Amino acid sequence: MSLMPEDADPSEQRAAARPAAANAQPNRVTFNRLELHRILNLYGRMVADGEWRDYAIDFLKDRAVFSVYRRASEVPIYRIEKDPRLARKQGMYSVISATGLILRRGHELERVLLVIDRKLAVV
Repeated sequence: MSLMPEDADPSEQRAAARPAAANAQPNRVTFNRLELHRILNLYGRMVADGEWRDYAIDFLKDRAVFSVYRRASEVPIYRIEKDPRLARKQGMYSVISATGLILRRGHELERVLLVIDRKLAVV
């Protein structure tokens, strides 16, 4: 038993309901394309070195978190967080260790990631 009239198009009903569903979802903090590109480049190099094995991305109301794991069953060894509330204070990007220690915080993602980006140096 349908509540729609016989001549009504069901796709119009879904299209009308779609914006309402999109507005019901709360705003979430996300990484933009350039930020994800930089983080995933670092992740790829560390996987190639055999140091990292898995990752997880969480988009929360107040921050976005990229977690790095040595094994999938462990706690993350690093968390790269973006918290826009801290943009005018210490900087919205931070790298946090497994123990909860903030290793570096700043306004630029490139500089913050240097704390875990071990590049080869010629000696």
